[in-house]
Amino acid sequence: MQYHPHIHYIVPGGAILKEDGSWHPSRIDFYLPVKAMSKIFRAKFCDEMKKAGLLSQIPANVWKIDWNVNSQAVGSSNSSIKYLAPYIFKVAISDHRIVKVEGRNVFIRYKKTSSERWRTMELDAMEFLRRFLQHVLPGGFMKVRYYGFLSPSSSISLDHIRELMEATYGIEAVEPTSDPKTLPDIICPKCGGMLKYCYSVLPHQMVLQKPG
Repeated sequence: MQYHPHIHYIVPGGAILKEDGSWHPSRIDFYLPVKAMSKIFRAKFCDEMKKAGLLSQIPANVWKIDWNVNSQAVGSSNSSIKYLAPYIFKVAISDHRIVKVEGRNVFIRYKKTSSERWRTMELDAMEFLRRFLQHVLPGGFMKVRYYGFLSPSSSISLDHIRELMEATYGIEAVEPTSDPKTLPDIICPKCGGMLKYCYSVLPHQMVLQKPG
């Protein structure tokens, strides 16, 4: 839960060439030249810091050392999606990791990197809130954005992209389907009759009657 701003990208392994309108896949084990990417990223980052007036706050030697942009094959796309899914559908910390709250102290469970052993950390309530709120997006920000042919405003439809990929790889792209599960009827444990949901009463909506 420490402050660690970063961005995850899912980049298609190929592109549509304007000259022939066909799909050109990248190599399985290669995407972009890492050394060139590292120099370009460092230069562009420096330019942005200069525009923002923050360059003077960064030590000068930072721009003299080699930067490293890591780019390597990681296997199937399924593993990448599985890794990134929690970043989209989960919050900074789940309820089951909060062990207890005593006075102004919050006790949470955590694991260190490359360790499977659970540990317990004690934090002041305000420090816990500070760390948690670092994971709340500012107004106007979105967790997921789409660019290129994945953008809703793209002039090329996804159906056409699938057709081009099918022609290139000789496969048929099949969209995943899910069968909706029918929930079982709710039965009263006393009389065996079928229960019907009418409405819910939340705690703050309850009207407490005074005794007598």
